[in-house]
Amino acid sequence: MNIMLFLTPKDETVFEPLDATLKDVLDRMERHRLTAIPVIDSHGRYVGTLTEGDILRVIKTQPFQSYASLSSLIIEDIPRMTKHRPVNVQAEFDKLVSLAMGQNFVPVVDDAKTYIGIVKRSDIIQHCYQTMINKPEHRAL
Repeated sequence: MNIMLFLTPKDETVFEPLDATLKDVLDRMERHRLTAIPVIDSHGRYVGTLTEGDILRVIKTQPFQSYASLSSLIIEDIPRMTKHRPVNVQAEFDKLVSLAMGQNFVPVVDDAKTYIGIVKRSDIIQHCYQTMINKPEHRAL
């Protein structure tokens, strides 16, 4: 199955460049009600995902810093502890599902590692559910 059927394209996703500040990320995460956000470099390549946990670890390790000083931190300087692994656009559906089991979304990249969008775990679950209820043995339920 072609994973492009599940792709939310880059221009419809929320992501941040490596040179964004923590304030930029917090504002965007709050506005869009996100708990994690993909990060791309200046060439558009996916480099990782920044999570709420990563942000909390920064705050915890620097408890006497003011919000103003912490908010000016650059994403590139914030350690990312959770590895949201991307999937190549030509990967098999099994690989996508395997990654989605441990991630709310799976970043999708091309052969040059350029970020092209995400596949949301909820879209995979929706597809599996629809497939299941459309089977003859489940129609009577």
